[in-house]
Amino acid sequence: MKIATFNINNVNRRLPNLLAWLSASAPDVVCLQELKADDRAFPEAAIREAGYGAVWQGQRTWNGVAILALSREPVLTRGFLPGDAGDAQARYIEAAVGGVIVASIYLPNGNPQPGPKFAYKLAWFERLIAHAQALIDAGVPAVLAGDFNVVPTEADIYANHSWRNDALLQPESRAAFRRLLDQGWTDALRAVHPEGPLWTFWHYLRRRWPNDKGLRLDHLLLSPAIASELADAGVDRHVRGEEGASDHAPAWILLDR
Repeated sequence: MKIATFNINNVNRRLPNLLAWLSASAPDVVCLQELKADDRAFPEAAIREAGYGAVWQGQRTWNGVAILALSREPVLTRGFLPGDAGDAQARYIEAAVGGVIVASIYLPNGNPQPGPKFAYKLAWFERLIAHAQALIDAGVPAVLAGDFNVVPTEADIYANHSWRNDALLQPESRAAFRRLLDQGWTDALRAVHPEGPLWTFWHYLRRRWPNDKGLRLDHLLLSPAIASELADAGVDRHVRGEEGASDHAPAWILLDR
């Protein structure tokens, strides 16, 4: 079972890129982030023609998340992250696919920091940590996949970088990600590739892609109930180099099930 995450950075603008990658890679489950489209504008017909059922929470501007499933319908289990009934940002969706609970996550960026956006990021992270613990306590096979907007360690960003004041690298952001892992979640990409760059994001500016100055922002975390099934993981780097590409590349895992 192949599960992928892809910050598509506008699902309608990048639809040709998405469909080409789906055809070439044929993942069983895809978690999309940053749809930048409301519910009615989600390209359901084109995605169904490509062979995928879908559930989604659309939103204009920077948000919106979806889960696609090949040749089946994902069963929506949660359309929001619990803990704040007043939070209207579409950043979390969860579905059951093939006996696995899969979450598509678009964690807040948090810039500029310090300030209210960074406070929202950390508060959202606390809600995610609480819900993730509930999933582990339930003993379900679960995958938390998406753009966590966290560079976990200095090994996850190019050398001699200039991001030190960015919210993605702050000690509080990294500590929250570590607390998540300490619950028992497996960082699948690092489990398979413990050393070396695993960039999933290259900024459009300053020739970051041609110079391979990337960051690892997109993660797939496995609950203890499913971690032993991990067979492979990787990043489809070439997708970032295509015409009209998102600034993220898809990351994926292969489960032995």
